[in-house]
Amino acid sequence: MQRIFTMAATAAIAVIALGAVGAVGARAESHSCTSAPADQYLSAGDLQAKVEAQGYTVKRVKIAKACGEVYALDKAGAKVELYVDPTNGSIVRSETD
Repeated sequence: MQRIFTMAATAAIAVIALGAVGAVGARAESHSCTSAPADQYLSAGDLQAKVEAQGYTVKRVKIAKACGEVYALDKAGAKVELYVDPTNGSIVRSETD
């Protein structure tokens, strides 16, 4: 009986550990903002203009992993990292420092 309990506990720990690893991997992969091909992406300058039109002060723009990464200041002056759909400039996700 104790052996069955030990095996069940070990299996539960393995499931929890794999779930944590999966969550970290999902976060790393979640930067994809579009499935559109790269030839449909706006230029970095166009992405900057679209983000600035939403009230941000843009410091840097790069396009990586099917996502525009925009480093900017919000209206209050706080640093933000925006993940932008490179085909239309819409903000998919933002992170504040």
